Amino acid sequence: MGPARYDFSGTMVFLKHRSYDAKVAFLENENSHSLAASAENVADEVQSLQSRRKRSRKTICQANCSVCKETSTPGQDSEDEIPNSSQMIHDNPKWIWSEGRFLSVGAAVISCRNERAPDGLVAEAHLSDGFLHLLLIRDCPLPLYLWHLTQFTKKGSDPLTFKFVEHHKTRAFTFISSHDESIWNLDGELFQACEVSVQACRGLVNLFASGPEV
Repeated sequence: MGPARYDFSGTMVFLKHRSYDAKVAFLENENSHSLAASAENVADEVQSLQSRRKRSRKTICQANCSVCKETSTPGQDSEDEIPNSSQMIHDNPKWIWSEGRFLSVGAAVISCRNERAPDGLVAEAHLSDGFLHLLLIRDCPLPLYLWHLTQFTKKGSDPLTFKFVEHHKTRAFTFISSHDESIWNLDGELFQACEVSVQACRGLVNLFASGPEV
């Protein structure tokens, strides 16, 4: 089928797609501490973080990126300083829980720009800022979900502003499935796990590249 097999496979997966019950805990971004601390409950905390993201200015990661240069300074995380993620979730009180039925739970450490998604999954993601971007897609009618997906194909659009979409910039998150079966797609590799902890570790790998030209 050639390249058409990707469209065919994607269509079949979409038609068979279903939502699932799960719990997701993500580490609060310290830059939004004041907003989250004033919230009365988890729902308010999530709303506050979402509102702050919509108001923030997007800085695109590119060659000689100012954001990556700012965070790649002496004193950055070393391998010995990176805490155990399972210990972090108990020791750090700034974890926010999101629970319900989800169509998709994903995370990205870079924008993932490509021919089909000119701005990528998260336009403002940066390669070397020590954060990942957690995307939670709550249960919704499939036509609405399809509308959300088509927005990724349009340059300059913002597919993360739908009411059923949560976008959180965080250093770590934990996913717990309410069922015995949960399969993750790790850049094309399938990984079966009902409980997953993910943490962004800045400075572990030296990348010799100038960065994308945009």
